[in-house]
Amino acid sequence: MRADRLVSLVLLLRQRGRLSAPALARELEVSTRTVLRDIEALSAAGVPVYADRGRNGGFSLLPGFRTELTGLNHDEALALLTVGREQAFGLGSALASAMRKVVDALPESHRDAAQRFLVEPDTDLLSRRSATEEVPSIAEIRRAVLAGHKLRLHYAASKQEPQWRTVDPIGLVTVRDRGYLLATRSGADRTYRLSRVLAAEVLAEPAERPPQVDLDRVWQERCAQFLSNGHISVRLRVNPSRHLDVLRTAVAVRAAEQDDDGWLRLEAMFQDLWHAEWALWQLGVQAEVLAPQELRTVLHDRAEAIAARYRPSHLVVDR
Repeated sequence: MRADRLVSLVLLLRQRGRLSAPALARELEVSTRTVLRDIEALSAAGVPVYADRGRNGGFSLLPGFRTELTGLNHDEALALLTVGREQAFGLGSALASAMRKVVDALPESHRDAAQRFLVEPDTDLLSRRSATEEVPSIAEIRRAVLAGHKLRLHYAASKQEPQWRTVDPIGLVTVRDRGYLLATRSGADRTYRLSRVLAAEVLAEPAERPPQVDLDRVWQERCAQFLSNGHISVRLRVNPSRHLDVLRTAVAVRAAEQDDDGWLRLEAMFQDLWHAEWALWQLGVQAEVLAPQELRTVLHDRAEAIAARYRPSHLVVDR
């Protein structure tokens, strides 16, 4: 176990540069004292780790130092990167360590691939889970994303005739069995459902895009823009048995967190106040709206009106 941790420590310093002992401890899920002991062990073994003192100090490797990880070709490493975000079977920390090794194994010329794919982010543009989508042109789309070339798409937008358009690809996102291409078109942000791409062609012209991208941040910004277009955001608690009902009726649902009593806390987007009232009223006491207060008041007044309508008008005594 310690050998694996030492390798992970070296890879963290290689890929992120200078890191403090507390930052390394958080990444490796050990104590700061353990990190300091590991640093001493690496130095004794000849690994060129050095310390920078002061307020912004930390530990670094001498420039150019590289570990070797063989046995993976580029496509194999890329395949692992696309699944490495999953926290499967409680192996999140092990996957994080493996992904550091995979990224380090990629040639410098292909290191950009690690930032061009985003798997299962917290937010989807649509709430409903669909069957796995077939994307006949995915190989061409992926090639354009990795090569950084412009991409010509034959795209069928919702309720429109298919049209050809030329875009600058930024990255690929997959969430809830749906795939999206994040791109720009004439400088404007565009997000394309991969299942609506009828054909794709990689062009020789380089794409107009920054060399580095934080795909997670870009995705969150685009989701926020999509969800803010006239929608209402509702924070609520729901019995897990009714979670699927929320997914079916909401425009979009963010990742849920579990309370101590087993109920789920989540943020759901609805078309408007009436849509939220209609959808959540059907859940009865199996859901509790936390915000906005306006929706709580509407549901409260509706419940009071129903209770008043069915309240017995007089007490019947059976003698």
